[in-house]
Amino acid sequence: MGIKKLHEQSMKDPEYKEAYGSLEEEFSIARALIGARASAGLTQAQVAKRMGTKQSAVSQIEAGRNISMSRLRAYAKAVGREVQISLV
Repeated sequence: MGIKKLHEQSMKDPEYKEAYGSLEEEFSIARALIGARASAGLTQAQVAKRMGTKQSAVSQIEAGRNISMSRLRAYAKAVGREVQISLV
């Protein structure tokens, strides 16, 4: 069974669905970061070099761990973007 099919089946479980939904903000941030890097045609290692850090640090940023505004700005600059935050 593939991961997509497993996820679809798991979403039928109310506890799983609630837990998954509570992570939507983190997933959204990860998609935005990884999407910006992919659009720039860069690997994590290349972003890390531009930031003056290690690839593992970029991986943590993309996973939403160990992230601060200064690191987010450095990441954005490395992929040719700017940070823009909106509260809705």
